[in-house]
Amino acid sequence: MDCLMKAWRENEKDLHGWLLKQTRDSEQAQDLLQDVFLKSLRNKERFCSLEHARSWFFTITRNTLIDAVRKPHPETMPFIDQVQQAPETPLLLELQSCMMRVLSELDDKDRDAIERCDIQKMSQEDYACSVGLSLPAAKSRLQRARQKLRTQMIKKCQIQFDETGVCDFTPRHRT
Repeated sequence: MDCLMKAWRENEKDLHGWLLKQTRDSEQAQDLLQDVFLKSLRNKERFCSLEHARSWFFTITRNTLIDAVRKPHPETMPFIDQVQQAPETPLLLELQSCMMRVLSELDDKDRDAIERCDIQKMSQEDYACSVGLSLPAAKSRLQRARQKLRTQMIKKCQIQFDETGVCDFTPRHRT
C-alpha cells in the first residue's frame, strides 16, 4: 500500500492535468481522477510489483476517460433534486406537492423506480438486483418512468422546461 500511495502522490498532479486538458471541465476531471484512484486501490496487491507505475496510471486514466465518454448519459430530471434542495417557498412547496401527487399517480413499477433511484439515491445496479431485472432493463424502466413523470408534470402541473431544468411553473388554483 505504501508503494501505491507514494506513486499516487508522485503522479496525481500530472494525471489531473491530463484529464483537465482532455475534458476541459475541472469537476469532471476531479471525478475521473477519483475513479482512477479507486481503481488503483482495488489493485493495490499487484501494484507494488509493477515496473512502470506512471505508465500504468496513465493507462488506467485513459481507459477511465474512454469509459466515461462511451457511457450513455441518460436524460435526467434535474428538477427533482432542485425541488428537494431549494429553499422552501410557497411556490416551490406547491411544485413539490404537485410532483409528489403526479408521482403517486404513476403505476407501481414506474413510481418504485423513480422513488428508489432518484429520490432515495439507490444505484441503478442495486435497483436492478432488487427487482430481478438486468441492468439494461432496469435503466430502460427508469428512463420510461422519468419520461412519464415529466409528461404528466407538464400536463398536470403546468411546468415548462429548458435545457437546465424547470424554467416556469404556473400553480393551479384548486376549486
